[in-house]
Amino acid sequence: MLIKEHTLQHWLDSFYGFGSWDAPVWFVGYEEGGGDLPEEVAEKFDYFYNLTPAGSPLLCDLRDLYRHVAFRTDGPRASLFTTLYDYRFGDHAVLHGIWKNLIAFTHGYQGRELPDLLHYQKNDFTRTSEALIALYPLPSPHNHAWYYSWLDLPQKSMLKTRKLYEEQVYQQRIQTILSRIQEHKPRVVLLYGMNNINQLKRSIQEFSKHAEFTMVKGVKQEIPQHHRTDIGGTAVIITTQIPALKHNRADSGFDWAGLGRSLAG
Repeated sequence: MLIKEHTLQHWLDSFYGFGSWDAPVWFVGYEEGGGDLPEEVAEKFDYFYNLTPAGSPLLCDLRDLYRHVAFRTDGPRASLFTTLYDYRFGDHAVLHGIWKNLIAFTHGYQGRELPDLLHYQKNDFTRTSEALIALYPLPSPHNHAWYYSWLDLPQKSMLKTRKLYEEQVYQQRIQTILSRIQEHKPRVVLLYGMNNINQLKRSIQEFSKHAEFTMVKGVKQEIPQHHRTDIGGTAVIITTQIPALKHNRADSGFDWAGLGRSLAG
């Protein structure tokens, strides 16, 4: 079996994403990307299991993990890259469609000029300024896919459906993330691509009794609709939008640097 139960359980218990809890800007995505090939998932789980102790919520080094995961594709890029590190951080790296907008948000929020996005991705992304956190731990290419029902793991019946899995892990995940916000006090936390906004708002208000949300209407091609509150001085933003163009259509995108500037102001 490619995916082993003990490495899977360790990932479920301890993997929370990439970067540092002390970063001033946190991005919380719905889940870690990828996951359509069991070989890729197994390599991620094995790396994380061998790297980290069990029992605590951890953020790991994005570049180091990507060095341990092979680049797999049948397309024209098949011979260009050996690992995911080569693909995203090597000499001929390709700019990530979501990361570039997260980079723009960070710079807008901090009042800095936009850098060369690919250079920043290769050299600086998630090193000091950003943490990239997953609300749900298991890698998945998108939230309409679920590739874990095929696992022959009788003790992991919750993986038979996405619904069961999310119900099982949600409470611990959101409580851990909120506790870490309270402890580390980042300047801003952006939860993006969320389809469970009402559930998230309830969890935040149960955690922080003084949290009150304001809904900000979206402006086409400028800023997405979002909900904002504060937890102990940290601005917390929730939006359904994913920071990427849909099918490369410019008219479906937003100015994420502008969103960052508007929140900082």
